[in-house]
Amino acid sequence: MEAMDEEEFDEHDTDQAMDIEVEEEQGATCSPLKAHNLRPAQGDQVEEFPVPLFENGRYRNPWGPVSRPRMMDSFKHFYCSKHDGKMPKKSELDTTLPIIKPNLSEFATSPVSGVRHLWIGQSTSLVQMDGVTILTDPMFSERCSPLPVGGYKRFRSTPCSISELPLVNIVVISHTHYDHLDYASVMALNQRYGDCLRWYVPQGLMKWMRDCGIAHVAEMTWWKEEVYSDDGNIRVVCTPCQHWGKRTTRDENKVLWCSWCVIGPRHSFFFAGDTAYCDGFKTIGKHYGPFTLSTIPIGAYSPRSSMSCSHVDPENAVNIHHDIQSQASIGIHWGTFSIANEPYLEPKELLEQEVEKRGMKPSSFVTVNHGEISLVGADGYDDLD
Repeated sequence: MEAMDEEEFDEHDTDQAMDIEVEEEQGATCSPLKAHNLRPAQGDQVEEFPVPLFENGRYRNPWGPVSRPRMMDSFKHFYCSKHDGKMPKKSELDTTLPIIKPNLSEFATSPVSGVRHLWIGQSTSLVQMDGVTILTDPMFSERCSPLPVGGYKRFRSTPCSISELPLVNIVVISHTHYDHLDYASVMALNQRYGDCLRWYVPQGLMKWMRDCGIAHVAEMTWWKEEVYSDDGNIRVVCTPCQHWGKRTTRDENKVLWCSWCVIGPRHSFFFAGDTAYCDGFKTIGKHYGPFTLSTIPIGAYSPRSSMSCSHVDPENAVNIHHDIQSQASIGIHWGTFSIANEPYLEPKELLEQEVEKRGMKPSSFVTVNHGEISLVGADGYDDLD
């Protein structure tokens, strides 16, 4: 999301009047797994791994600069435009983009075979495989904004609350935009799970996490990996994407952006975060693919004149799917906030057309409803059907 310029503020002191449920007395019981052995990914040629550029305290993409809307353009879009993404009434949305109440008891036990996935909305997914449960870019608030009022508001609500989630082991954060890094959600998760959670964040975000009172944080740059679990059978790898970050008027690109790989003994999961298309995905596929399941953004791409350098459209999302050697992918970053100009169902429709045009198996790259649970890559199951 292209965050609008805001006056400098300390969001940790801001009253966060968000619609997030937290059970005051409920404490998660768990045996937190120990993370260790931070090391760079290994390859035949070190130079083939693209690394972010860091100059004057700010990060840059190695593939060239990212263009983004000017502040005035963002203002006009948010307050003034009658863009094509204007939402219909709730009655129509309930038919075209229904919200399913998930049966979260399915996450009580990790599947022996396959990867279980629940789409909560935008880039937030609950993923379970090989004995671990992963939450991506947790965003449970009604608005993606630095303030409780104003900012982009959900047109599709979350199918469940944080208090309803099962035990979560790992949280990965892709970057600092408000629809991906939500202060109220971070605080609620920390209150619910405490030391049971291991947070993986991009370089530069450690102080922000510490200020939130979170202790178990791994701050990583591209191609670094950490072994999660005492037996060493789960690896979390920070990998590239092409994007940018900003939360205030003075912190633009001071925190890195990234995608994430979680690699287990039987299955693997790739989370693309928020990204434009770049050559880094081919390298990810070469060294960490194939992936059992990937979640890849497909929305917030219009107009291409300003969005193409930071957000993929469905065509380029399919290119990422092939580059990383994904066996099955689910489209995310659409159908939740109206933050660009495309009609709200267009990402889903264009993705279906692109999959058909390329002669791909229809179930290889799909969209799902909010709250829908899928089991992917399981023995005896047809992926995403």
